[in-house]
Amino acid sequence: MLRAQTLGLGPVQLFLALAAFSLVVSLSSTRAGALSDWLGRRGLIVAGWTIYAVIYVGFAFASSAWHIWALYIGYGLYYGAFQGAASALVVDLVPPALRGTAYGLFNGAVGVAALPASVLAGLLWDWYGAPAPFLVGGPLALVATGGVLAVVPRPPR
Repeated sequence: MLRAQTLGLGPVQLFLALAAFSLVVSLSSTRAGALSDWLGRRGLIVAGWTIYAVIYVGFAFASSAWHIWALYIGYGLYYGAFQGAASALVVDLVPPALRGTAYGLFNGAVGVAALPASVLAGLLWDWYGAPAPFLVGGPLALVATGGVLAVVPRPPR
């Protein structure tokens, strides 16, 4: 949202961009769930994080308000696909008796990681300018993608 403000979006436009993002997430999540069943969770997460990396780098180089709109819609597609696939992957990787614990650990790890990531993004923004957190976040998403490829087993066909 701060990046959108730097490119001239006012409060009403920010609200509408976030509403469009939420609408895209809602409309894409069911189809993404089906795609997750077809591609597999691992494949969809890898594709999603790669798209996420491109979108983040796009935010760094955005120079107009319409760029923000296009990137928010792309971000909504990513988010709609990833959230379900990540939760489904938790189910795939643990026995039924441990699913509650696994969901708790997964969501706890996401929450704990969000704080230092947000602090780092804020510091990069302050020290190097608006594009900096996106130029770091995009490549880090690719590193995480490599981690998924290295750690998450490929499901049997």
